[in-house]
Amino acid sequence: MAYPAQLGFQDAASPIMEELMYFHDHTLMIVFLISSLVLYIISLMLTTELTHTSTMDAQEVETVWTILPAVILILIALPSLRILYMMDEITTPSLTLKTMGHQWYWSYEYTDYESLCFDSYMTPPLELDPGELRLLEVDNRVVLPTEMSIRMLISSEDVLHSWTVPSLGVKTDAIPGRLNQATLMTSRPGIYYGQCSEICGANHSFMPIVLELVPLKHFEEWLLSTL
Repeated sequence: MAYPAQLGFQDAASPIMEELMYFHDHTLMIVFLISSLVLYIISLMLTTELTHTSTMDAQEVETVWTILPAVILILIALPSLRILYMMDEITTPSLTLKTMGHQWYWSYEYTDYESLCFDSYMTPPLELDPGELRLLEVDNRVVLPTEMSIRMLISSEDVLHSWTVPSLGVKTDAIPGRLNQATLMTSRPGIYYGQCSEICGANHSFMPIVLELVPLKHFEEWLLSTL
């Protein structure tokens, strides 16, 4: 999860988030090089009094500064499209989890099992145990297995919500009357926090999401104790 005064992304816990972080670094380096070049040219124009007329009117220079931005845009667009298709690709899921947004809590349903559904409310600050996070803890965590493809079906029963877990690179809108789909897969166990990312009313900031990702063996034990 994020820590105070953090400037970058949270640590990636899924392959998609790792690809998004690589793309972010790739694009940021291109922006840094362009900004440095522009700043260098501006400083030269402000400090140099001589002007070379053949350079100012050369067709070669105009050709270069027309083609170069197009090449840079292609270098940004190709990896972006690759990640976009990776995020939309739906493989054969090992588990399906249905998520419904409400004002102001989430409800979850494991559609592969009968009668395994529950609501997840934020834990009030006065009921927090030592070490728990204010405004991020819930009374019922979502337990999921690691290293398995999980299909998320996300919708809403009242207004627009957005089911978001930054560490996993997942952000999907919950729209009334529409069922959105997302793929979730984690590379390591852990507890991952998220929040509703769509302004949905007075208590919008009190809709946390907590995922507890465990190995398959522990997930099966949790299922046996729950069912």
